[in-house]
Amino acid sequence: MTFEQVITALVQVVEAVGAAIMVFGGAAAFLVAVPRALRADTRARAYQSLRRNLGRAILLGLEVLIVADIIRTILVTTTVESVLVLAAIVLIRILLSFSLEVEMDGVWPWARWRLASGRAAPGAQPPE
Repeated sequence: MTFEQVITALVQVVEAVGAAIMVFGGAAAFLVAVPRALRADTRARAYQSLRRNLGRAILLGLEVLIVADIIRTILVTTTVESVLVLAAIVLIRILLSFSLEVEMDGVWPWARWRLASGRAAPGAQPPE
C-alpha cells in the first residue's frame, strides 16, 4: 500500500466520522426533543433546544470535514488548483458555520458579551 493510498483511506475515515457526527448528532437531537415536545411544561422550549442541538451537531461535523479536506490537500494533492479548491471549501464552510452560530444564538458573535452580562439583544434566545 502506497503513502497516497493510506492517506486517502485515512481521509475517507475522517469524512465518514464527520458525516456520522452529523447523522447521529441530528438523530440524538431529535430523540431528546420529542419527549420535551410531548410534555406541556417543556413544549415551548423544545423547538429552540432542537435547533440548538441540531446546529451543534452540524457545526462539529463540518469542522471534522474541514480537517479531512486539509489532510487531503496537504498530503495528497498539493497543487495550486487543489489549494484554491480547499480555500473555497473552507471559506464556504466557515460562512456556513458562522451563519449557523448566529441562527442558534440569535446574536452576532461579537455581541455575545451582552448575553453573558444579561443584556440580551432584542429577540435573542438566552443560552441554555
